[in-house]
Amino acid sequence: MNLRGVGVALITPFNEDGSVDFESLTHLVNYVSTNDVDYLVIHGTTGETPTLTKEEKRAIVKHVCENNKAKLPVVIGCGGNSTADVIALLEDEMYKYADAILSVTPYYNKPNQTGLYEHFKAIALASKKPIVLYNVPGRTGVNLSAETIVRLANDFENIVAIKEADTDMNKLIKVLKGRPEGFLVLSADDAYVIPQISVGADGVISVAANSYPKDFCKMVHLALDGKFGEAQPIVYKLNEQIDLLFAEGNPTGVKAALNKLGICKNQLRLPLVPASDKLYSEISKFIESNM
Repeated sequence: MNLRGVGVALITPFNEDGSVDFESLTHLVNYVSTNDVDYLVIHGTTGETPTLTKEEKRAIVKHVCENNKAKLPVVIGCGGNSTADVIALLEDEMYKYADAILSVTPYYNKPNQTGLYEHFKAIALASKKPIVLYNVPGRTGVNLSAETIVRLANDFENIVAIKEADTDMNKLIKVLKGRPEGFLVLSADDAYVIPQISVGADGVISVAANSYPKDFCKMVHLALDGKFGEAQPIVYKLNEQIDLLFAEGNPTGVKAALNKLGICKNQLRLPLVPASDKLYSEISKFIESNM
């Protein structure tokens, strides 16, 4: 398993009646797999995971893995704000498909750094799968410090990476300097991945790789090879479009783009809603002129 490069945080396509659209999910997996993504991430933020039932989650994992013709590594989300519940969830049948799990920091109850360390320590001791920490303070209300990340990375061999949504470059550098050999630092922000790679990050778990996988993956792979000059024109090309993907929240923008590309219906589950007409038009103009 190698999680360096581009992981795509897969959306969950829905039908007009709100059910999971498995036909579009197959189309999406084929689309990203043939356009240079390095691995698949299921049940992350972009997948509208909080709105899925446990049965739907199992069915989605099974479907993605059965249609993963490229045999890409698969990372599956397994997080929550109750440590005991996360540990129990690890035993669910869907995780037999996982090459690694992605575990978000506990949300709402706002533990301190000691509590965060103990939470992930307990998961590490219980997990048979490698663990990717997921730090996304804008959604959870807590922020793993550089010191806690480094401590966890050094204390537990099965904590193998972090998906980091905090864009503080000073913090990122502290983690890069203190991490053990083999521990990966993965961006969680498509707009920041190139500067983060420039100081040593190992790639990204991306939203934009759903809709623009070929360009986005080429950009990241060039940067990882140290070819920043060759990556620069793609950065400039995608910059405004990445902003549009997040202008009304995620995955609102990327679902609009995928709908325009003919890959899925423009359907979300409440409390999320589809893109405004204005945003859909702006995204469409980019696709019409560039794809």
